[in-house]
Parts: sequence; C-alpha cells; structure tokens
Amino acid sequence: MQAHDLSLIGLFMQADYLVKAVMILLVLASVACWSIILDRSIRLIRLKRQAARFEDEAAHAPLEALSHGPLADSILSAAQTAWQDRTPGETRSEVRDRIERAMRSALARNLRHLESGLPFLATIGSAAPFIGLFGTVWGIMNSFTAIAKSQDTSLAVVAPGIAEALFATAIGLAAAIPAVMAYNKLAVDLGRVAAQMEEAISAIGNRLARQSVRPSSGLSQAAE
Repeated sequence: MQAHDLSLIGLFMQADYLVKAVMILLVLASVACWSIILDRSIRLIRLKRQAARFEDEAAHAPLEALSHGPLADSILSAAQTAWQDRTPGETRSEVRDRIERAMRSALARNLRHLESGLPFLATIGSAAPFIGLFGTVWGIMNSFTAIAKSQDTSLAVVAPGIAEALFATAIGLAAAIPAVMAYNKLAVDLGRVAAQMEEAISAIGNRLARQSVRPSSGLSQAAE
C-alpha cells in the first residue's frame, strides 16, 4: 500500500489503532441502527394501517367484526376479559374505566416492543459525533507528533494524517444523522398510532359500558 493512500480503505488502514477501533465501533453502531430503522419502519407501516381501520370501525362496527391483527386482537382480548370479570353493583362508569384500563395496558405492552430500539437510536444520534471527534482529536495529536519527529511541515506530510483523523468524524456523522432522523420519525409515528388506538379504546369502552346485562359469550353479544 502506498504511504499516502487517500482512499477510504487507505485512510482506515493507515490510521492509528485507537482511531481504527473508533471507526469500527461507529460502523457497527451504524449497522445496528439501520437494522432497527428498517425493522421498526416496516412494522409501523403495517401498524398504522391497522390502527386507522381500528379507529374508524370501533365506534360503529360489530365488535367481533373489527379489523383484526396482533395489536387489535390483544386489545379486544383484554376488553373481553375485563367485561367478563364484571361484578354486581358496578356502575357504568366503573365498568368503562376498568375495561379501558385493561385495553390501555394491552396497548402499552404492544407498543413497548416497538419502542425498545428507540433509546439506542437516540444514544447513537447524540454520542456518535463525539466518539468520532475523539478519534479525530487522537489522530491529529498523532499527526502532530509525527510531524515534529520528521521536521517536515509540507502539505504532503500533513494532509494524510489530518485526513485520517477527520475520517473518524465523518463516520460518526454518518452514523448519527440517520439515527436522529429515524428516531424523530418513528417517535412521531408511534405517537400517532397510540392516539388512534386511544380513540378506539374510548369508543369500545363506552359501547361495552352501555350493556346492562352481562353476556354469556363475550364481545359478540355485547355488540348486539
């Protein structure tokens, strides 16, 4: 390899061991971020469609005919269990509150699976530039040390070392920028899904609370 190879691979190979470790760490973090981004984005696309249908149908469609999916099934199952556990003497308001609490608990459990990767994205988005900057500072210090030993301050000597050091910052930014953008987008989408499901939960809770007779077959009869 040439002494002053300024290709990306050349900059990596010529870097100090610590700078190489920083670069590798940032690349691995970027790969992990993209894995989370792609997985959560695909799942959220499906979930947004399901939440929109569920919200539209919750107020008027028969409960047993609501759009089914993992999230809707979980919420409806919680509602049915809470309805069947109704005790004599409960007021309509108490029944509604208990059913809605059960459905919200099911919603929270499901959303936690999607939220699990967001803290990692936020951490990489905030920390990666500084990790890259650390590699840059370390690389520049080594470059200045080498310059002092060689007693040569020409651009041909200075430029390669500075380029190697700045490459670490570039990798840090490449890891951080998508992570920050994806975190914000996913957080907004999750908030919208949660709001839609909350509307559906309120509608279902009100419908079930209006039933004055405990059904023997769960939600099917409650919707009649």
